[in-house]
Formats: sequence, C-alpha cells, structure tokens
Amino acid sequence: MWSFQSLRKCNLTKLIQLQLGFKKLASFSSASNGLSASRSSYTPNALNHQVFGQPVSATHPHLINDGELVAGVCLNEFQQRRTRLMLGIQKYARDHLQKNDLNKRNHLVVIPSSTKKYMSDKIPYIFRQNSDFFYLTGCQEPDTILVMSIDENSKIKSSLFMRAKDKHAELWEGARTGVDLAIDLFGVDQAFPVETFEIELGRRIQFEKPLIWFDSKCSDLSNVNESIMKVIHSINDSKPLQSPTTIIQGMRLFKSVAEQNLMRRTCQIASTAINEVMAESKPGHSEHHIYAMTDYKCRMRNASHLAYPPVVASGKNATVIHYINNTQLCKSGDLVLMDAGCEYGGYSSDITRTWPINGKFTNAQKTLYDVVLLLQKELIDILLREGGETLDQLFDTMCLKLGKYLQEIGLVPNDINDIVGLTRAGYKFCPHHVSHYLGMDVHDTPLIPRSLRLMPGMVCTVEPGIYISSDRDDVPVEFRGIGIRIEDDILITDDNKVEILTSTCIKERTELENLHKLKS
Repeated sequence: MWSFQSLRKCNLTKLIQLQLGFKKLASFSSASNGLSASRSSYTPNALNHQVFGQPVSATHPHLINDGELVAGVCLNEFQQRRTRLMLGIQKYARDHLQKNDLNKRNHLVVIPSSTKKYMSDKIPYIFRQNSDFFYLTGCQEPDTILVMSIDENSKIKSSLFMRAKDKHAELWEGARTGVDLAIDLFGVDQAFPVETFEIELGRRIQFEKPLIWFDSKCSDLSNVNESIMKVIHSINDSKPLQSPTTIIQGMRLFKSVAEQNLMRRTCQIASTAINEVMAESKPGHSEHHIYAMTDYKCRMRNASHLAYPPVVASGKNATVIHYINNTQLCKSGDLVLMDAGCEYGGYSSDITRTWPINGKFTNAQKTLYDVVLLLQKELIDILLREGGETLDQLFDTMCLKLGKYLQEIGLVPNDINDIVGLTRAGYKFCPHHVSHYLGMDVHDTPLIPRSLRLMPGMVCTVEPGIYISSDRDDVPVEFRGIGIRIEDDILITDDNKVEILTSTCIKERTELENLHKLKS
C-alpha cells in the first residue's frame, strides 16, 4: 500500500538550508543550461492574432507589457522557477531521502490549478488561481494541471494538461487557450487535453518509475487526487508520495526583482486608495460604505479586487480583531479601524489604519494611538537587528515594549517590573502576532516558520495593536471600547535595507486630523 509522507513533518532545519540554496539558484536558467526543451523567450508577435483564455500584451497592453506573460513577469522567469524547483527537489532527495534509495530516482511533480467554485446553481464566485500553480506557470485558467519531471541526468520536462477549445462552452464562459497554443504561451515542452491526464500519468509512471511529488491537501481538483491514487494502485507502487509544497513556499519566500516591483505596485495602489477613503469618510457613513469606497478606489487603479474581506470596524467593533460584518453606522467620536489591501498581478497588499471619523481624536484615543504609532515605528526600526532578526523575535519585543508603554500611561500595574510579567501584560492588550509573510497570499508561505532570520527578498508586515473591550473593568472607563492597529508592509531589499512599501499611506496623528480639515 502507498503511504502519504508530507514535508510538513520533516526536519525544518533541512528545509531552511534548502531555502537558502534557492537564493543561489535564483539566476539559474533552464534554457541557458540545456536542461529543458522549453522555449527560452516569449514571442508575442507570433501570437498576436490568437485568442487566449487570459489577458496577454496584445489584448491588454494597459496591464501587460510586451515580453511579459502576465503583468510584471516575463515568460523566462516562470521557466526558471520550474527549473529551480526541480533542481531543488532533486537536491533535497539526494541529501535527505536515503531510505529505500529514493534519493536516486527520477522525480515527477504534479501541481493542479484551482477549479471554479459556485455560490449557487451556475453562479460562480470570483475565480482565484492556486498560488503555487500560478507561481510556476503564469496560467490563469481553471481545471489545468502542471506536470514536471527530472531524471537522474537532470533533464527537466514540463507539461500542461489544459481544457480543450470548446465553442459552446466558450460562448457561455469565455475563451480558452486550448492545447495547441499552450506550449508557446506558457513555454512548456508538451500540452495535452486535461481529460487524458490519468492515461498519460499512468504511462509516465510505468515508464519512468519516478518518485511522485503531490500534495492532495493543496488540490481543489478531486479528480486529480483520484487519478493519482488509481494509477498508483494499478501499478502496485508502494513508494511514498512526497509533498512539494514546503519547497515551493521556500522559493516564494524570496521575491525576485519582478515580484518586488509588483509588491511595490499593489502597496502603492492600496495606500493611495486608503488615503482617499480616510479623507472622504464622515459620520453617518456605514462601515459597508467605507468598504465599498476602498474596493472601488483600488479597482479603478487596476487592482483585480481586494486581497481579503476587509475589516472596517467603527467604535467598539474595533476591539474584535477579525470583525468583518461591516454593517454598523459610524458615529461622531468613533475611531474607524480598517484592515484592507488589494491584489494586483497576483500579489497582495495588507494595510491597517485607524482614524477618527469626525477628524478629531479624543484625549484617550490620542493617548492610545500615540503608543501604537511609537511602538510600530520602533519595531520597524529594530528589524534586522537584535530583537527583530526574526518575526517571532519581533513579536516578543512588541509584547514587552507594549507592556512597558501601557504601564507608563497607567493601564498596567506598577508592581509588574520583570520582563516576563510585562510581556504577558502586553500580550493581553494585543493577543495576535505582530507580523506575517506577505506576497501572492496575504498570509503567505504559512509552512515557513516565523523563527527564520529575515533576509533580502522577504516581505512581511508590522502590525501592533491595542484592543480594550467595553466590558473590561481593569482600565479607566475612557479607554474602554477602543481598538487601534497600525500596519505597514516591509520589504528587505537586496542590499539588506528595510523598505516600507506602504510609506505613503498616512499614519501620523496630526496628518490624519488634517485630512478631515482639508476635506471640510
């Protein structure tokens, strides 16, 4: 019988070593080293008069430049990612999979796309591609499968299993790229109708006898899971399945130059939109109104959509960390806490700002806001240094500093004077982590530990907060029912500097109050 062996359970030290190795492979090109028959460059002129299942430069020049497969990323970068993945898998197997001689085998990787999901009969949700699949292909179509292989001689081959052209289906749902155009558009070696996946997979497994890398937990396509299991059973293969997910996330953790530019763009769009929303919001607006303004202003700047359901929390709702009902009216005297971001080119921004809906902080609001703002600035300053070398260190630093600052304003008892006590006190006012990785997903690369040292190419958030529920009786009444969070997105640049990607989004208290005056 086959067994499922996930890399989630393997030694994280080994994976971290492999992740560091990806940076050395970053400039490796499959085309230049003769390891793949993939086309080495995108030639849009040859495809200008074809019809595809996704935007291309010929049809959407306002979004995609000549030479790019998708906004901001050229075809050869996707080819290099596939090569890096397969070389990384080969290296990991040689170094760490000694049991049963798995380290010397051919390897075959299966990465399915997302599938359409429906809210009711024939009514689809907005389609969002599987991030790992998109990272490796640039393909935005559903019900597609990427299969990659590498042999003992390091020869790499990539294949896509695509939905075939279908005039009737395309009449209702829009164009498909189809099998014939997939090789040129996506730079793979082969393309097949998706219906032939099981037969072709069985043939390749029978002939190549590879170690199979596939994570059913990351697949929306149940038929892919069934096909793989059926093929394995049919040939009585007892070799364990391996999951490629952690290795792929190790690659995604380090953003390329193209990805860094996409992160700058998505953060700039969201920053500008949020500035305008803060300026235009006023008492009497509903939280949903503010949500709608943010969505509109991001989409008007070519964002695909918001990156996640935003938190728009006025008054005491801001003390609920993941409040997304967004149904209350904003009253004069309320603070509004909005946690929102957009997705552009497949990359997400994540910003939180807190502002007075009437343009004026009360004394209690002002006191707490100044604590959070000072704390956030200090945490950004300490990144890459002692206390901020990892995201987990940064969280510990936040809790300790917050405990001290709240003690100074009388919200933490003065008899607490040890590090552990102050850290616990700070945690009671901010019980969420201060940071997470950011990229294609809002909570990006979740299998990568936050104990990993920050390095060039990583993007993360810094988001301290204070949340004081209305029913707390251990703080003065004027502070009850107040929630404040300030969040910025941070890139560690190639020269090991800290770049605040959301620096244009206003957060100084006096500037927030001036926004309201300018509006008036």
